[in-house]
Order: sequence, then C-alpha cells, then structure tokens
Amino acid sequence: MNKLILSSLVVFFLSGCAEKVNISPIGGSKTDGTIKMGYSYKMFKEPIVDFDTAKALAVQKCKVWGYDGAEAFGGQTMTCSMFGMYGCEIKTVSIEYQCTGKKAMNN
Repeated sequence: MNKLILSSLVVFFLSGCAEKVNISPIGGSKTDGTIKMGYSYKMFKEPIVDFDTAKALAVQKCKVWGYDGAEAFGGQTMTCSMFGMYGCEIKTVSIEYQCTGKKAMNN
C-alpha cells in the first residue's frame, strides 16, 4: 500500500513540473543570415517548447531580411541566467537558425 501511495505522489509531483514556455527571437545577424531564438525556464520545471512556432518566427525574420526560409543548426545552448542557493534557478536556452534561400540584392 505504501508503494502505491509513494508512486502516486511521484507521478503527481512530476506531472506538475512541466510548463509551457514562450520562445522568441533573442539575437541574430542580418549580415550572417542567422537568427537566435531563446526561452527561459525555472529550476525543477520541464519546459514544453513549440519548436514549430520557433521555426516559423525564424523564417518570418529571415524573410524580412530577403531570404526564403530558415533551418536550425541542430543544437541548443543552455546557460544559467540566475544562480541561487540550490544551484541554477533560471536557465536560458538558445537555438540558432541559418537563413536559407536567395538573398535579395539591394540596389
């Protein structure tokens, strides 16, 4: 019986640890044709990230710069944004995108 209660508590606490995060442009270079998207999350939380929205935002920014689309480089970089008494309390994750396709020539 105790194992059942313990298992139920673990499932309850773990299910409450996920949080949807907003991903947004946090940097980039028009010259290099790169967009950096990022999000932050708190300690003990598991971020739920909408990567389709991230790519759509990167493509939108690349199109403003004259490119046709964008592709993720394939990795993520995590940094600690705020240290606290128990370690890293807020983590920031960035994903870099490369603008793709033709770049419009400015006359």
